[in-house]
Amino acid sequence: MKTDKKIILFDGVCNLCNSAIQFIIKNDKKDEFRFATLQGKIANDFFSKRNIDIQKTDSIVLIEPNVAYYVKSTAALKIGRNFGGIWSLLWVLEQIPVGFRDWVYSIIAKNRYNWFGKKNNCMIPTPELKSKFLD
Repeated sequence: MKTDKKIILFDGVCNLCNSAIQFIIKNDKKDEFRFATLQGKIANDFFSKRNIDIQKTDSIVLIEPNVAYYVKSTAALKIGRNFGGIWSLLWVLEQIPVGFRDWVYSIIAKNRYNWFGKKNNCMIPTPELKSKFLD
């Protein structure tokens, strides 16, 4: 996983997650992000090195190389803040206690397949977007 870009690990079969990734790609004007699915080797290696049970990980993960990694609501808010402009105001939501933010996030995550649907396979990026995906 050698890259100086921020890496987003996401559920590759979740319709909500795939829509979010498409939104991020569209708004990533500075080309800061790369993407990998939670179902892939990169995510597996990442979690294994940190002794995190990937089966219990139901979250988006933002990895900032040589800095830190973030999960759930904190990851989502930090991703959004990278877009600049009005998105920079998301720092206000980071002032809400993480326990409450993650509780709301977990409700959505738990129900995302029922509410938004699920694919049988991970998204296959178009040839133009292939370089943004690490798996």
